[in-house]
Amino acid sequence: MTKNETKEVKTKQYKILVLLFVGILMGAIDISIVAPAIPSIEQTIKINERDLGWIVSIYILFNLVGISFFAKLSDMYGRRNIYILSILIFALGSIFVSLSKSFVILLLGRAVQGFGSSGIFPVASAVIGDIFPPEKRGSALGLIGTVFGFAFILGPLIAGVLLVYFEWNMLFLINLPVALVLVFFSWKLLPSVKIGEGKKIDILGLITLTLTLASFAFGLSQIDQKNFIISIFSINVIPFILFSIIFLILFIIREKRIANPVVKLSLFKSKQIKIVTIIAICAGLTQSLVIFIPKYTISLFSVTNSTASLMLLPLVISSAVASPIIGRMLDKYGSRIIVISGMILVSIGMSLLLFTTTLQLQFYISSIPFGFGITMLMSSPLRYIMLNEVPPSDRALTQGLLTIFISVGQIVGTAIIPSLIVIDINGVLGYHIAMMILILINTSLVFLALKLKNRKLEMETLKIGTAYYTFKNKSFDK
Repeated sequence: MTKNETKEVKTKQYKILVLLFVGILMGAIDISIVAPAIPSIEQTIKINERDLGWIVSIYILFNLVGISFFAKLSDMYGRRNIYILSILIFALGSIFVSLSKSFVILLLGRAVQGFGSSGIFPVASAVIGDIFPPEKRGSALGLIGTVFGFAFILGPLIAGVLLVYFEWNMLFLINLPVALVLVFFSWKLLPSVKIGEGKKIDILGLITLTLTLASFAFGLSQIDQKNFIISIFSINVIPFILFSIIFLILFIIREKRIANPVVKLSLFKSKQIKIVTIIAICAGLTQSLVIFIPKYTISLFSVTNSTASLMLLPLVISSAVASPIIGRMLDKYGSRIIVISGMILVSIGMSLLLFTTTLQLQFYISSIPFGFGITMLMSSPLRYIMLNEVPPSDRALTQGLLTIFISVGQIVGTAIIPSLIVIDINGVLGYHIAMMILILINTSLVFLALKLKNRKLEMETLKIGTAYYTFKNKSFDK
């Protein structure tokens, strides 16, 4: 390549990275922007107090069930087409939400939004694998990983400003011009080459996988934390857990028999992918603790709800700062050392939280290693490994699977941790028990992570030919 060609490629890479960043940010903000809007929504739509949680839950649920669908389509029909389709579906959901006059239409809109957003992140991660050479993927993934930290901060801020001047509907209407801009530049910038073989998609396989995830997620959401054991075996929970097991068995049988499966089960013959799967589920389980930290601070420091939420800022900021740093470290040192360091830092952070007294400074200090550690586990390293271990035709699928594994851990965590918290409803004993369990899990995982490939072996894997990026196939401008 000449100097001018190299400069042109780098410029286009940068533009695509910005495009992917904004797309992911749009989807991520629509989770954090809802909480401040709920009081305003209640003024115009009659909602039962017990049903309020579904405004967020249904978004996450449909996001979860749509991941494998869009990821598979992306591998078969090209990144650009499916990225644009995902954005358009998300925009359609935003219209439903913004125009809703009833709770049913509101939930329908949130479901469509969640379904559309499920294609944005795995496709974006796959695009990075396609257009960036191996030695630069870590930095690119690290930059994309900062999105969720920004979304956590920006969502409530945007909601707070807009709600002063507009009705709550505006929070979702602003997605429309953003979506149109994204569609326009996606069509201009993203590669349109079809990565896979273009065979027919396995609809029955997708349906059974969707029913597996939906049954599992819905079943756990019905658990009564105050009567955890009894609740698991209740009519509200156990049938859905059994359904999820049955559908999972049917899904595996189906995938073994069909020529073009939704998930190639042969991928799990890779030791690296098996290890990443276990780590991802445990990382999601650990990350779910963050949801309950504001209540922990209320119990420990006797602060207000708003103050408790603001006390998360050091954790969120450290996470946002860590992501690009981790990306650069990935390119230099490889994934294994980053993953192991993340487990150690998470354990240190939670250990400091265990010994936090009524001095708030101790809490803020403990938040920093925890924020860095959880980012090391949940952002770019695991996605980096997945990109390196599979061929281009499976990149979006494995990125989607990774998101599903993390989500499964989060769902389990949000079901189990509250049942521990109620052991000491007015104190912090339950939180401490949850932290000690998570510390034990993360320190144990260090020994598993030692079996990941070191940097030298990672680079050898790339040289063998499992890594690829579209510039080499001259498909970048198609």
